[in-house]
Amino acid sequence: MPQDVDKAAKLKEDGNHHFQAGDYIGAESLYSKAIIADDTNPLLYTNRAMARIRLELYDSAISDCQACLKLSHGNMKAYFYLSQCQLAIRDYDAALDNALHAHRLCVETNDRSLGPVTNQVLRCKKERWEEREKRRTREAQDLENEAVALMERERDDVVNSCTTALDKKLVAEEWDQKISILRETFEKSRAASEQRRKVPDWAIDDISFGIMVDPVITKTGKSYERASIMEHLRRHPIDPLTREPLYPSELRSNLQLREACQEFLDQNGWAVDW
Repeated sequence: MPQDVDKAAKLKEDGNHHFQAGDYIGAESLYSKAIIADDTNPLLYTNRAMARIRLELYDSAISDCQACLKLSHGNMKAYFYLSQCQLAIRDYDAALDNALHAHRLCVETNDRSLGPVTNQVLRCKKERWEEREKRRTREAQDLENEAVALMERERDDVVNSCTTALDKKLVAEEWDQKISILRETFEKSRAASEQRRKVPDWAIDDISFGIMVDPVITKTGKSYERASIMEHLRRHPIDPLTREPLYPSELRSNLQLREACQEFLDQNGWAVDW
């Protein structure tokens, strides 16, 4: 079927007006018609994905992002929207992978969406950590219940083997004390694992005051979150600390600090909201 580029462009423009007005159903319909007119334009798929996300049609939006990436593998928006959809359906690992892919593309192209994409990376890390914590808590509770049940059965067997009432009483008290110690041990372990540690100063960005995901270092040796310092330099091309001229080309990735922040976030997902 021949492509009608002009018709598709007009439908896309109309769809944008509907989207901006909050009519996501109308926007989605117009973007669909634009794709019928020209199914080779990757931007039409990301526009429809954006409308479908607002309508919570996540599976359909994922299909749009994948279609876009077949046409344009390096499309940052497709990875960004794909991450949002996967996070909504709780596919945490895939959501984080695609958020990080979108982040890399933002850095490579100096895209202005670096701030929102960085926030998406943090959100993915937090929600993945929370899900893992819930699973760990459930597994620990199941383990405690199983251990206590085993001890209670063994206690009952030993008590039933006793020949006198006094022996039964003493044995039962001894086993009840063991079970109590076991429960206290699990409780102490829970308290220790749930205790929130303070975020170390070296992990905090002095511009946004959030934990860093992709720290970069200036020529004076000071590190900032890439998204924060890039936004600062767009408005004021000066070093926030020394007030001397500073340009994006002078920033360098702080790989050692990035690895340290990554390790801290993996173990302390709560720190995203610090």
